[in-house]
This record gives sequence, C-alpha cells and structure tokens, in this order.
Amino acid sequence: TMTIHSEEHIVDVHVRSGVYSSDTIFDYTHGYIATRLFSRNACFIMKIKKEYIPELQEIGHLAFERQTMKDMYSPNNVWAQFQTGNSRLGNVKDWILYGKHIEKLCTGLPLYQ
Repeated sequence: TMTIHSEEHIVDVHVRSGVYSSDTIFDYTHGYIATRLFSRNACFIMKIKKEYIPELQEIGHLAFERQTMKDMYSPNNVWAQFQTGNSRLGNVKDWILYGKHIEKLCTGLPLYQ
C-alpha cells in the first residue's frame, strides 16, 4: 500500500509479502529514502537523486496508473539494490539530517547508507 502525505512531502510504502515485507519512506523535504527490511531487521538509507526518483506528484500519478491499469508502462520504475556493509546505530545528528519520519522508522536498527 502507498500513502502520500502531500502537505509533509512524505510517501509511505508498505509491502506485505511474508519474508520480503518492508516499509519505505520517501522524505522529499530532507531528500532521503529509508527502507526497513523486516527479514534483516535493518534500515537502508539513500539520498534521493532527482534524475532517478520520481517527484512527489509523479509518484501519485504512477500509483493511480498502477491501480487502474494493473500494469505500469513507465520509464520511472525505481529499483534499488542494497549491499550490506558497515552499519551503525543512528544518533541525534543522523535524525536531524534524515528527519523525524525516518527516525521513527529506523530507531534502534542498524543503519546502512
């Protein structure tokens, strides 16, 4: 499921698929995406690159297309491959940078950038 909070410039994406379940937050105000993979009990954070990540309004449009057509023919499909490396727990400095929504999603979990 996808929830778009236009006034806060936030998109919440919840994938419920057993071992592949995850929650993702697109925080356009702070410019970061955070994905919490439940099977790994970890949070992956990456910077939003405008050339690869659709704008907030475009995500809403793509979600509407997906819902009505059940198939998305768009060059704006977003795929990310995460490679584990060094992790650390977030601190106050991180949460100021990433924002309160990502802090809520990732507090207490190892962070991978």
